[in-house]
Amino acid sequence: MTSIRNNWTREEITSIYNQPILELMYQAATVHRSYHTTGEVQVCTLLSVKTGGCPEDCAYCPQAARYHTDVKVHKLLEVQEVMDAAIRAKESGSTRFCMGAAWREVRDNKDFDKVLDMVKGVSTMGLEVCCTLGMLTEDQAVKLKEAGLYAYNHNLDTSEEHYDKIISTRTYDDRLETIDNVRKAKLSVCSGGIIGMGEKEEDRIGMLFTLSNLPEHPESVPVNALVPVEGTPLEDQPKVSVWEMIRMIATARILMPKAMVRLSAGRVRMNVEEQALCFMAGANSIFAGDTLLTTPNPDYVSDQEMFQVLNLTPRASYKNGVTPVTLEQIPSAVQ
Repeated sequence: MTSIRNNWTREEITSIYNQPILELMYQAATVHRSYHTTGEVQVCTLLSVKTGGCPEDCAYCPQAARYHTDVKVHKLLEVQEVMDAAIRAKESGSTRFCMGAAWREVRDNKDFDKVLDMVKGVSTMGLEVCCTLGMLTEDQAVKLKEAGLYAYNHNLDTSEEHYDKIISTRTYDDRLETIDNVRKAKLSVCSGGIIGMGEKEEDRIGMLFTLSNLPEHPESVPVNALVPVEGTPLEDQPKVSVWEMIRMIATARILMPKAMVRLSAGRVRMNVEEQALCFMAGANSIFAGDTLLTTPNPDYVSDQEMFQVLNLTPRASYKNGVTPVTLEQIPSAVQ
């Protein structure tokens, strides 16, 4: 079994990434089989609980207030709306439920209190509960943990060198600090990035370098292909090829063997054969539902058909022996 390393060099990663594609896929598939069940894929659902109006300037995001896109702004959903969506997600086969809010950072106010109530409710359903709410402090991360949160998503997006060409309203260190706060709260970390934003190959390798050399690898690494949205600065970026996605997925699998590598945004532009190659290269999770926050995604029926054709097995929630938190286990102070 491949050992877990947190001291990868850029040269090593570059050598892995640039192998002949079939050799890279073979190595990644071999590592994958050492740590994961072959053909097992987790189905996740991502719900936007607060959409649009974000003060950030992320060049890829249609939810930024400064860009003129078709995204309709809506305030934070009510707790019952989220509970109903989580029930539908579970009935459709999802075992992980992620809630996203278009905030720059978490603020200690009634909206955050409402999100805590959402987390408490969904955590009783046996789903892995994840949130992506922007930057947060260690204290806020602890509150989410106590409410029943399982994982927190905070993507690096790209390399440190390319970062300021994509975002100017927060720094790379801000992102790393949030990840550190999530770790301190003993939450599962979900962190990956997006390719197809005009970055160089060195930037893709740089992002993997940062992720794979964190003191502890993220338990979840989403690999997204940019879905260009009209009205954003990246609206004219060309489509990312499946081979570029495979190189990212396979390299991530070799560098971070235990991680769930999530085939995320961009799947809507892939056929079943292309997605199968990504699974062969080490991806073992997808996001289901016809929308990922605000971008299109394959519908549930298409995914069910793909699972049947490829004979994929849905992964259960909390597979590695982690017991879901129930309301009875939550300290009374946060109920």
